[in-house]
Amino acid sequence: MSEKNMTALVSCFARAYHYRNNEMRVFADDYAEKLMTQQEYDAVAGNMSGGISYFNPDFKENAEEALRWIVDNQLSPSVLGRSAFCEKKLADAVKEGCGQYLIFAAGYDTFAYRNDYDSLKVFELDLPDMIDDKVSRTGDAGNRAIYIPCDLSSPSWQDKLMQSAYDAAEISFCSLLGISYYLTGAQFEALLRGVSSAVCPGSMICFDYPYPTCDAGEESARNEEMAAAAGEQMKAKYSRSEVEMLLNRVGFEVMEHLDDDGMTENYFDEYNEAVPEHQMKAPAGVGYCLAVLKR
Repeated sequence: MSEKNMTALVSCFARAYHYRNNEMRVFADDYAEKLMTQQEYDAVAGNMSGGISYFNPDFKENAEEALRWIVDNQLSPSVLGRSAFCEKKLADAVKEGCGQYLIFAAGYDTFAYRNDYDSLKVFELDLPDMIDDKVSRTGDAGNRAIYIPCDLSSPSWQDKLMQSAYDAAEISFCSLLGISYYLTGAQFEALLRGVSSAVCPGSMICFDYPYPTCDAGEESARNEEMAAAAGEQMKAKYSRSEVEMLLNRVGFEVMEHLDDDGMTENYFDEYNEAVPEHQMKAPAGVGYCLAVLKR
């Protein structure tokens, strides 16, 4: 398994664990566990609980409680928060007539298998080996999602999208979650510019990005360390004003822009009130943005 696939598998585990172990959920993904074998699930769980001394050197409880602490404090918050934000905004967009959902660097995203919107076409863009692996896990050869094997660092992804069932004249909603961290500023701007040329006015993009701050918090710092260890070095960080100027340069206008406090208030507070013994909050040092292509 490639390093990228392993990173995607850990994110999938975080969603699966949260769904399996909670009745009240920040983000309910009842399909994530189906993408993993029991052996993979147990292996990730064992590796995480076995690493408690790295995440929390003072933790003295058993392995099960150690795993819960790591998932709730380290793995889940970033994955659950951004997914809840994105799919809430997608639902709003569908109500307004959006007919296409483009998931960039889709990994083991499961929306296509949970999609309740008959009129919404789902496109998943990712590297060929990632898509092949996902198809082998789901048995889906294009019935739920339209797969676009491509390299997002190359402009050729636009040609491949246009050669599919994609309709450039129809309003689209685009997820770019988890991408900005691993591209240089120039690469991320090029990707956004490519999106702006591929979608029609009124289409939206949703993404998260890291702040350039020394107060990013332990979760963000450890996520950055783990990404580097997995060969996915974070390459750029952005201030709020830099993100808004970048979006303006490529034709987008900000609709909503949240910091970690805003994300926690909007997407974690209800869960925290229901499950006070396992509090979660959005990771510090991460911003969340929804933007629309100007008409």
